[in-house]
Amino acid sequence: MAVGVFAGIPVRDYGSALEWYKRLFGAEPAFYPNDIEAVWQLAENRYVYIIRDPGRAGGAVSMIWVDDPTAEVARISGQGLEPVDIEKHGSVWKYIFHDGDGNETGIGGEVSTPG
Repeated sequence: MAVGVFAGIPVRDYGSALEWYKRLFGAEPAFYPNDIEAVWQLAENRYVYIIRDPGRAGGAVSMIWVDDPTAEVARISGQGLEPVDIEKHGSVWKYIFHDGDGNETGIGGEVSTPG
């Protein structure tokens, strides 16, 4: 069975959110299905999109697993976004970011720790 994901994040202010997520993902969206949605392809058959939906904005929670979360968070920090928290579960760390609506996106994965 092939598996994929198409996860949505509702936002109030589409224009501001679009700019924020471009910095978070480090790329322009892969495509725009219409004038209130933008879609990023994170990997084969794995997509995240924002959609203007003020009534549901602020409640999304997601985590994106990456090979090197420390390097990815350094790249994101270089774009002016800082995590609001870090959860550490042994060698798995999750850096938590909140967009302007309060939607939570975690950037996480296994972190090699010294010795």
